[in-house]
Amino acid sequence: MVKYPVSARMLALLTSVGIALTSLFAHAETVDRSTLPLGSIEEVAAFQGPGPSGIVVTPQGRTFVGFPRHAIDHTGMTLVEQVNGKLVPYPSADVSQPSNLPLAQRLVSVHGMTLDTEGRLWLIDDGKEAGHDGIAAGAAKVVGIDLTSNTIVASVVLKEALRQDSHMNDLRVDLTHGSKGTAYVSDSSFGDNPALVVVDIATGKQRRVLAADPSIIAQKDFVTQLDGVPMRYQGNKTPFPHGGVDSLALAPDGSRLYYSPLTSRHLWSLPTAALADFRLDDRQLAAQIRDEGEKVMTDGMDMDRQGRLYLTDAEHHQILRRWPDGHLDVVLRDPRLVWPDGLFVTESSVYVTLGQWDRLGKNVDTRKPPYLLIRAPIEPTPQFNAQPQ
Repeated sequence: MVKYPVSARMLALLTSVGIALTSLFAHAETVDRSTLPLGSIEEVAAFQGPGPSGIVVTPQGRTFVGFPRHAIDHTGMTLVEQVNGKLVPYPSADVSQPSNLPLAQRLVSVHGMTLDTEGRLWLIDDGKEAGHDGIAAGAAKVVGIDLTSNTIVASVVLKEALRQDSHMNDLRVDLTHGSKGTAYVSDSSFGDNPALVVVDIATGKQRRVLAADPSIIAQKDFVTQLDGVPMRYQGNKTPFPHGGVDSLALAPDGSRLYYSPLTSRHLWSLPTAALADFRLDDRQLAAQIRDEGEKVMTDGMDMDRQGRLYLTDAEHHQILRRWPDGHLDVVLRDPRLVWPDGLFVTESSVYVTLGQWDRLGKNVDTRKPPYLLIRAPIEPTPQFNAQPQ
């Protein structure tokens, strides 16, 4: 072996390069991307209280927000439109606020909201007021509002499909089935009776389906971590927001409904042709359920026209996007995303309400107003889009 002499200067240079590389690698190993903010966030509105939940933004830029009463029985508006930076009761003060109108004619506790393909606003009134036992007759209903005339054009009171421990959480309206459309509602349940609820808008016919199916109920061995605290699902003793079927999204062509329990990491879907067919029983519906694979713990969910599914991720203060081929990327990560709840996607942005609901328990409330409505652009995020070749 031939040995080549190394000068002191060369040795010093090699040593300094080695030290630099070691420092670089050590730094790279200690950088945790999950702690770094990602994407841009714009504050659309800040609310001192009560906490917001549902959100809809029309193509014309009209913004609607729901403030439910099932957690805190507030006396303010339950449905508002943001007009020139101010909150206006919608569609009117006597409908949105406590009034002398019969329960079936006013809004009690607006939760999930959506737009149909003809631009009408739909909402689920869960009918629940905190501190009151059960749900009064006429309080829980599916409501449709024409945004041109600002009038209620459909209101189906939930009767046969309602349970006294129901938590009517979200809805999607499918105009491809039924003469006036079909509504799919997630009943997360305040007890242990979750189900999907199907409502024929024209006739008011309604039913609960798949109440005992694994795709609908809470995952019994579920573990989460919120605000850095690991917790396990313990039924009604669970210290974090929990429940059965919660998140809903409708395929752009209306052909499939995507859904997931709140206490779960699995995404499921069903053909709407089956769900809307009242002749099919649970066994026949269960045979058509498709397991779409794992995801994150999700409260809010929506799908854009390209079939990309947007998911809230409270555990990591994120908004994720699931592409049609199943891969995920991060649209937004920010420490201000404390329990992202309602989610609505437009052509250029994703809107999210931040109600901090995980900080509100039976005997404790550590929420810190203001509660935010934020939006983020939905252009691709290349650093998370690259796929293995």
